[in-house]
Amino acid sequence: MIDLAAIEDARRRIAPHIRKTPTLRYHQLKDGDAGGPDVTLKLELLQAAGSFKARGAMNRLLTLTEAERARGIVTASGGNHGLAIARSAKVLGAGAKIFLPSNVVPDKVAKLKQWGAEVEIVGDIWDDANAAALAHAERTGATYAHPFSDPVVVAGQGTLGLDILDDMPEVDVILVAIGGGGLISGLSTAVKARRPATRIIGIEPVGSPTLHACLEADRLVALDTLSTRVATMSCRLTDQAIFETVRRHVDEIALVSDAEMESAARSLWFEFGVAADLSGAASVALLQAGRMSFTPGTRVCAIVCGAGADGLA
Repeated sequence: MIDLAAIEDARRRIAPHIRKTPTLRYHQLKDGDAGGPDVTLKLELLQAAGSFKARGAMNRLLTLTEAERARGIVTASGGNHGLAIARSAKVLGAGAKIFLPSNVVPDKVAKLKQWGAEVEIVGDIWDDANAAALAHAERTGATYAHPFSDPVVVAGQGTLGLDILDDMPEVDVILVAIGGGGLISGLSTAVKARRPATRIIGIEPVGSPTLHACLEADRLVALDTLSTRVATMSCRLTDQAIFETVRRHVDEIALVSDAEMESAARSLWFEFGVAADLSGAASVALLQAGRMSFTPGTRVCAIVCGAGADGLA
């Protein structure tokens, strides 16, 4: 789908427009440190517009022509990609229209409007909203920006992998939340090219195990139903190139429940004052669930990929 050179090009291109997000040791907890893996949080929720999606969105818009941007940008999103597109469009002087499913978190809708985007709620899942976005692009000539199957977007997301290796050059394991699969595809391509020994573990909701199901079937499959309420991790069908990249570079995909992500989001707020949305808390949810076995001292990077008010209640 992409290679390391495309990710390095994206990194140079977007550098003036994104933030270098910090890391934070996951220790000094209320109930003590368990003495297991050495975990570092990558606080990508502090990225511009509140998630890693700023990387791919900015790379996509910067590679458009002036005429393509002038026609306006349209996309479908569970929330975070839409915010990144809206913010990138605002920075570059373009209009943006974002289609969202009905399970989108209300505070993300409010933020989209603050970024000046036009917002429309269509259907119950991302796939419904995406069909409406594509129809809008066909009808109006607006430029469509796919949240995960566009190689330019994936290359932008992959720059997070390079940043993690800058921060943790000896990292053993990286935990990555999955929606459609754009982040884990780009990140795993970058990391495996630079440090093949690093294990990449993806995390999906029990109620939207899209790539988990594809790997079990060894082919691209569409889920019959989606039951997660996490709009940013809800996807009935991914892309063939995404699946092939994940099959090649990702070591394992684990599942977490919505309740486990809610608990992790509350924990991140209590322990660190970090306001993560449920997708942002997925990596910590996997750690707290105790279903992964790491030897003591294993250097783990848990990406906190998106911001939200989920842990504040």
